[in-house]
Amino acid sequence: MSDNTVLSAQGLVMRFGGITATNNVTLDLQKGARHALIGPNGAGKTTLINLLTGVLQPTAGTITLQGQDITHLAPYQRVRRGLVRTFQINQLFDTLTPLETLAMTVSQQQGLGGKWWQALGLRRDVTERCEQLLEQFHLTGVMSQETRVLAYGKRRLLEIAIALACEPQVLLLDEPVAGVPAGEREELLQTVAALPADVSILLIEHDMDLVFSFAKRMTVLVNGTVLTEGDPEQIAHDPQVKAVYLGHGDEINDHAQIKRSETPHG
Repeated sequence: MSDNTVLSAQGLVMRFGGITATNNVTLDLQKGARHALIGPNGAGKTTLINLLTGVLQPTAGTITLQGQDITHLAPYQRVRRGLVRTFQINQLFDTLTPLETLAMTVSQQQGLGGKWWQALGLRRDVTERCEQLLEQFHLTGVMSQETRVLAYGKRRLLEIAIALACEPQVLLLDEPVAGVPAGEREELLQTVAALPADVSILLIEHDMDLVFSFAKRMTVLVNGTVLTEGDPEQIAHDPQVKAVYLGHGDEINDHAQIKRSETPHG
């Protein structure tokens, strides 16, 4: 593990009875990383993310964040230390507007507790941060609409905006374009691409267009085990990866061939 590593999983094992869902997984996320975790259905991606975020406690292995052991910390304690996952906070408040939702998150982040409605009117720093996030995530035009009436792509953008409002050092993006209609995807892809460079991102995604346009490094998980890791070019032409995704070792001319073998769950 180098000095540049912000999140490290070492030898993670997760057993459910006689089933080993995660088998001795080691993964290092570097500062400013654009790292994708991919694998076929049942590969153990969700289990690994649940271990990293504290939803599950590993049978064996350790997790460190900025060199500090967080293996046994609760999810909310990990969020406070800068490890944030979009999936953890995707239960949006349907009757709140994007502005109110972000004001609540920013106020809590600044230690103002439940007084967010006061902070929005009286605290210029809270208001300015909310305005920044609304603009960054293309939500200014819908900031006063109740969340329940927003287009699905806007809801996904709001989820990521909330995550960024938590001031993460590490952001785990769990399938950000899942379920988003084609007409709303481009805005989401551009927003993900423009996330702050100092936030280290681990992307879990089935959409290979997004994976290959976003990731600088990729880890392939198969049957709970790390099959290989490398840059996108290495992964796209790796014979083992081709065999896993396509069932044979024929040349993959482009990543769309991998994409066709994917389904939206895993």
